Amino acid sequence: MVYKQRLSVAIVILNWNGQKYLAQFLPSVVTHSSGCTIFVVDNQSTDNSVPFVQENYPNIKLIQHEQNLGFCVGYNQAIQQIEADYYILLNSDVEVTAGWVTPVIELMESHPVIAACQPKIKSYYKPSFFEYAGAGGGLLDRFGYPFCRGRLFQSIEEDRGQYNDAVPVFWASGACLFVRAAAYHQMHGLEPAFFAHMEEIDLCWRLQNQGYQIWYCGKSEVYHVGGGTLPASNPRKTFLNFRNGLALLYKNFAGKNLFATFCTRLLLDWIAALTFISSGQAADGLAVFRAHLAIWQNRKYWYKTRAEQMLVQKSPAKGVYSRSIVWDYFIRQKRSYRELKFKNFTS
Repeated sequence: MVYKQRLSVAIVILNWNGQKYLAQFLPSVVTHSSGCTIFVVDNQSTDNSVPFVQENYPNIKLIQHEQNLGFCVGYNQAIQQIEADYYILLNSDVEVTAGWVTPVIELMESHPVIAACQPKIKSYYKPSFFEYAGAGGGLLDRFGYPFCRGRLFQSIEEDRGQYNDAVPVFWASGACLFVRAAAYHQMHGLEPAFFAHMEEIDLCWRLQNQGYQIWYCGKSEVYHVGGGTLPASNPRKTFLNFRNGLALLYKNFAGKNLFATFCTRLLLDWIAALTFISSGQAADGLAVFRAHLAIWQNRKYWYKTRAEQMLVQKSPAKGVYSRSIVWDYFIRQKRSYRELKFKNFTS
């Protein structure tokens, strides 16, 4: 069944065993999203998620998958059933605020080159601070390591209005991702092989390679719990982050120095793995090595995917930080975006 709405914005919330988050945060979405159609997409939850939505929110559209398809395929298959001008991919553990949709849509409407955008994302539990997953807009260093305006690794900035702007960024957070529907379908959605984690960075990188821009809009603000499905210390999350991080670098990097860049990234990952092990997190350290093994085992797929990306690329992505964020953070002791003196998105 295909849903067709007169209004242009569809809020799509992917859920897996998140009934407690739906109960906690759906009220804010319903209250502050007038004019939008809200969808809950259920990844075969075994908790009370589906009956909860059916009984308490009969006006919310419910799409049920027959199995847990993961974040990427779960969204891709659901969005094939939804027609809209804009999608908002919203995590179930996000509290939205009054007027959160309008500034972003107005920004994207005034700049047709913008394919994806995110609002200011702050911590639900520490509301005066930014949240790890997105903060004031996502960036990428030369070796494919992500960081944010407002967050470098575990150093989180307090929001003092320093990122109340609207600016191009490298990637927009999947916790609250506004994306132009035509561009999403042009890219065939999220990378299915990722399952979850880093998928929004890969999508934004591909969009940039097609000539689109990714932006951050500081006039819109939401609050994210974070780690709702997998906590930060979970080895499964470590595996996905390192595997997908390496894959997105390989499949999207358009520079002449792919071999050197890729090998340097491998070395940095191994150092991270040994650091995990030496600090008592052996499971996370081993997860890094398993992530690299998984890349090698699936190398034919990644080679094919890269070849396809390079064939259709129109213009290399802009805004990559020319230095190593790992070096700047751990060796040079840089703790905030402002200290990096990042020259943002020059042509």
